Amino acid sequence: MNKWNIPSNLEDKIRDRDKFCVYCHSEFNRNSYTKRATWEHIDNNAKNISETNIALCCASCNASKGTKKILSWFNAPFCRKNKINMESVADMVKSQLNLQKCNLYI
Repeated sequence: MNKWNIPSNLEDKIRDRDKFCVYCHSEFNRNSYTKRATWEHIDNNAKNISETNIALCCASCNASKGTKKILSWFNAPFCRKNKINMESVADMVKSQLNLQKCNLYI
């Protein structure tokens, strides 16, 4: 288990799945502060440690999103400038957004 309470088997799955930032699709680079891989809770719930909620994104996207709700974040200047929106994000983010929509109607 890492310091974010992500079990090692889940961490391995996510690292295998997310080779690029799930938001801006930048290639991760350990030598770049802004493009290094960071852990992201898409719904901002640190207790929701699941394959559908945990992702890797670049430090720039993670810092910009912070604790904002993802749909609100899409309207931020950072996202507009970098063309990050509901259609441009990785499929796993789209799936999480669809799950969130479904939960609104339950």
